[in-house]
Amino acid sequence: MRPEVAAIVLVYFVQGILGLSRLAKDYFLKDDLHLSPAEASLVLSVSAAPWLVKPVWGFISDSVPLFGYRRKSYLVLCGALGAVAGFGLSAYVTDVPGAVIAFTAGSLSTAFADVVIDSVVVAAARGESQATSGSLQSLCWGSVALGGIASAYFSGALIEERGTRFVFGVTALFPLLIAAAATLVNEKRIVDPSDRGDAPPHPGIVDEIKILGGKLWDVGKDRRVWAPTAFVFLWQATPNPGAAMFYFQTEALGFTPEFLGRVALARSVAALVGVGVYNAYLKDVPLKKMFTVSAVLGTCLGLTQLILVAGLNREWGISDQFFSLGDTVVLTVLGEVSFLPVLVLAAKTCPEGVEATLFAALMSVFNAGGAASAALGAALTAALGVTEENFDGLFALVLICNLSSLVPLLGLRWLDEADGGEGGGGGEGGAEGVPAVADAKTD
Repeated sequence: MRPEVAAIVLVYFVQGILGLSRLAKDYFLKDDLHLSPAEASLVLSVSAAPWLVKPVWGFISDSVPLFGYRRKSYLVLCGALGAVAGFGLSAYVTDVPGAVIAFTAGSLSTAFADVVIDSVVVAAARGESQATSGSLQSLCWGSVALGGIASAYFSGALIEERGTRFVFGVTALFPLLIAAAATLVNEKRIVDPSDRGDAPPHPGIVDEIKILGGKLWDVGKDRRVWAPTAFVFLWQATPNPGAAMFYFQTEALGFTPEFLGRVALARSVAALVGVGVYNAYLKDVPLKKMFTVSAVLGTCLGLTQLILVAGLNREWGISDQFFSLGDTVVLTVLGEVSFLPVLVLAAKTCPEGVEATLFAALMSVFNAGGAASAALGAALTAALGVTEENFDGLFALVLICNLSSLVPLLGLRWLDEADGGEGGGGGEGGAEGVPAVADAKTD
């Protein structure tokens, strides 16, 4: 394995293993800060802000070398910031503003590192066939899934036995591996022109912004880029009742942290299965067909959450735990299968010199859609009166959120651009962000 590939695997693995604190955040907001479902959803949405401006981090990485490097130095800095944020949560944060700051700093660490390592992925994929590029993306997201598997079960068990702050402290150690990954990136140090009297003058920051902006404009105004990207935003932006379902599972159904850790483990394993299914069988399936099938199946299967909310599964002799596990596994596989092809297209769109910035811009569409989804979900949760004690409106909330997942199908024609107008092969000329992560709308 080449050193660059090893660095890619390590950074993506850390992204997965940081899931150790994901469940801890939910319990911290609910039990330590005593927030309602809508308030908790809002806090998590706000703290995800660094993911919405990934092009900024891409521009900084592409245009402003730090200590002579565009990749290595930023990976070290991101690792240090993530560790500081984690240790702060483990020892000092006691209120909502502090939680928002710490969560946001952690998001910045991961988002910036993601941009930097994405540029390494794009450089490695440039000029390769779709199958090879797809295999590289599968390796990336397979590493995320493996990291998730490594941390998932213990996240619940550790919360139950040691508490959320202990989990935050353990999680704070993992970003340091991002810093270690910097040593594996093969990058030559940029020599300052002022150190070489015969060197031509280096463009100033204003000139670099103009050059970069020109390249991005030339690519972004192409319908083959913006049309599929618009569809992806629409796909991801439908409302999500995730926070309300978490409160329902813990307060009404009595799910323990240890069991929710098992659910997270099942989700991570299912994500890895989804990567394998895509890599083995679905690399060349047209995008329109992929999205249509996944949207319809996802909506139908997502509606099974109504059975859990109404308690019908217990009347049928199926326990809440077993029902929830099965639902999570199936929806996660579907989500992962629809997630990977778009990443391949996004990577193949990026021209040399702005790979970090453009790829980050494309991925930010996904993250902006996710933020819109959480905000819409929080608004619906509040409007329907769903709280930590009242779940009367949860049935309607889950129904609305799942049916809304069919709305993006109205924009399927935009994917003609991604499929090269031929309806086949996953496309070689298109690009964009991604649909619903490996999580279900009702997760």
